[in-house]
Amino acid sequence: MSEIRETVLELLAQLGSSREARQYLKEFSSVGESRFAVVKVGGGILLDHLDELASALAFLHRLGLRPVVLHGAGPQVDAALDNAGVESERIDGLRVTTEDVMAVARPVIYEQTMRLVDALEKRGIRARGIQHGIFRAKVLNREKYGLVGEITDIDLDPLERTIDAGALPVLTFLGESPSGQVLNINADVAARELVWAIKPHKIIFLTPAGGLLDRDGRVISAVSLTNDYDALMREPWVHSGMRLKLQQIHELLMGLDASASVSITSANQLTRELFTYRGAGTLVRRGEAIDLHEPPDDAVMDQVIERVESSFGRELREDWRDRLHKPAVLMSATGRAAAVVVEGAGSVPYLDKFVVTPEAQGEGLGAAMWQVLRARYPTMYWRSRNTNPITPWYFQQADTSDRKGKWVVFTIGIEEPDLRRQVVKEALRRDPGWAGEEGE
Repeated sequence: MSEIRETVLELLAQLGSSREARQYLKEFSSVGESRFAVVKVGGGILLDHLDELASALAFLHRLGLRPVVLHGAGPQVDAALDNAGVESERIDGLRVTTEDVMAVARPVIYEQTMRLVDALEKRGIRARGIQHGIFRAKVLNREKYGLVGEITDIDLDPLERTIDAGALPVLTFLGESPSGQVLNINADVAARELVWAIKPHKIIFLTPAGGLLDRDGRVISAVSLTNDYDALMREPWVHSGMRLKLQQIHELLMGLDASASVSITSANQLTRELFTYRGAGTLVRRGEAIDLHEPPDDAVMDQVIERVESSFGRELREDWRDRLHKPAVLMSATGRAAAVVVEGAGSVPYLDKFVVTPEAQGEGLGAAMWQVLRARYPTMYWRSRNTNPITPWYFQQADTSDRKGKWVVFTIGIEEPDLRRQVVKEALRRDPGWAGEEGE
């Protein structure tokens, strides 16, 4: 087993670095087996991406991680109802579940559970479908919604017994009344109640889009609810499904410990999202406030210097702070992330230092800091060494990049060619501020 674990770690290192992989594995393994993650899988993923899903879940299982999987079957049920000629309508976002609808839907849901269980077991992973016994419910409103249930309690014993037996649990969103009547539970409600009962370290939503998308259709890498939620909800392009998803995630995370997070990604990018700093989807956290200090006082600068030196393992020159021209500091409430911006060439803001402490890396705090930084400074430039592990990420954030020797100079929002040449030239001459290292 240890040989398999080491082999899997080497594979993870190909996604990022061995240090990243081991850090995340240690973090995920530190919580109880049933509390690692709840994975909510839409029916569309089972329909079109079953192989990728089974491979990703098997990968986690071989690492000794036991995600709890809750799947939907919306597209499959819709198709089965159409084929059977059974009408189905939705009221208030809930599928009205008549006895005829339930008679068609229930075997389809069971079948989807077994498809995933079979796909896992073909990969050598023990899996157990738990069709009933988790969600205890009562009829919500028989006349209005039919056999739709409202969760009254959650029994985790079947789930914990499955995990203790070394199997991966696969759950549906069906509940039972005290009399044994099978009830249809809204999948989002079922996921929320299950998460609140388990209180997992990670909540994972697998979607075909692979994340929340911005106005240009690009995946948003991170969302800090503290800093971003209200602004996002005011955006005209945040509507319909995305708006509802953000509201549900906000409600979900506010009912959990601040360390919990939601990852929205695709089945084939699940391991990259979980085990690399850069991720491959949208990471949503409650987050922490990021404050602007302009100008920063001595206490703030002392804190910045300590964070920079401890994170980079190097000492700044004693006169570094005195040589900063019109500095401003953005710092997170816990002090685990900070950015130092000064006035650069042509009065364009220059990002002098950007730091996220090692223990905060992978939480999305750096991405949250970057979003606040971008909103504050729509034009900006900075440089990074070719060998800096964050340089590939900078390439994704910048509008332009210029390589020279060991440096790469990045710019954002600078469209005038002469000004861009000016700031690039100035950036290459800048003193790096480290003790024993002169400007170049």
